[in-house]
Amino acid sequence: MSDAALVLRQVRFEQRTFWRNPASAFFAFAFPVMFLLIFGSLNRGARIESMGNIPYNAYYVPALITFGVIGACMTNISMSVTIRRDSGVLKRLRGTPLPPWVFMAGLIGSSAVVSAILSGLLTAAGMLIYGIAAPRHPAMLLLVLVVGGMSFCALGLALSSLIPNAEAAPAVTNAVVLPLLFISGTFYPLDPSSVLSRIADWFPMRHFALALLAAFDPQGNQPGLPAAHLWVLLVWGLVGVTIAVRRFQWEPWRS
Repeated sequence: MSDAALVLRQVRFEQRTFWRNPASAFFAFAFPVMFLLIFGSLNRGARIESMGNIPYNAYYVPALITFGVIGACMTNISMSVTIRRDSGVLKRLRGTPLPPWVFMAGLIGSSAVVSAILSGLLTAAGMLIYGIAAPRHPAMLLLVLVVGGMSFCALGLALSSLIPNAEAAPAVTNAVVLPLLFISGTFYPLDPSSVLSRIADWFPMRHFALALLAAFDPQGNQPGLPAAHLWVLLVWGLVGVTIAVRRFQWEPWRS
C-alpha cells in the first residue's frame, strides 16, 4: 500500500472514531454555533467603530472560526493523544507495522476535515442568519485555514507531550488555550492598543484570528496576503513540531 493510501486509511479510521463518539462530536460543533447564535443575536445591528465601523457579526464569524479550528486541532489532539497514551493504546499502536508519521498524519487529516466542516457551517450560518457578506478572498481563507490548522495540530501534539496523565489533560489544555483565546479577542473585539492585545500579539491565536478576518475582509480593502500573521503561525508551528519530536512519548509516564 502506498504512503498516500495509508494516510487516507488512517484519516478514515480517525474520522470513524470521532463520529462514533456522538457527545464529543456534538459539542465540537455545538459550542461555536451556540456562541454565534447567542452573541450574534445580542449584537445584531451593532458595529465596531475601532475596526472601521464594520458590523459586529462580520468580525464575530471569523473569530468563532478561530475558536472552532483551535478546538478541533490543538485542544482535541492534545487531549485525545494523552488519553490514548495513558490507556496504553499508543504503546500497542507502536508495536504494529503502522509508521508513526502515518498515525500523526491521520490525526492531523481528521482534524482538518472537522475544521473544514465547522468553518463552512459557521460561515453559512453567518451569511444566512445575520446577513454577513461571503469571504472576499476564498483562496486566502483556504491558505489561512491550512497554515493555522497545521500549526495548531503541531501545538496540540507538543502540548500532549507535556501533560502527565489523562486526568490532567482537560485541565491543562483548557488552562493553556482558554486564557489565550480570551485575550486574543476571540469572543469580543479587542482594542489594538490595550495591554492584553500587546500580550496576545506574542501568541498564535491572535494572529490566526486577524488573518481570518483579513480573508473575510468586511471593509473590502485588504490589499494582499496577511504575510506577517502567517509567518507567526508558521514559527509557532515549527516550535510545536520541535517539542513534539523531542518529547513525544508512546508509553504512559512513570510515576
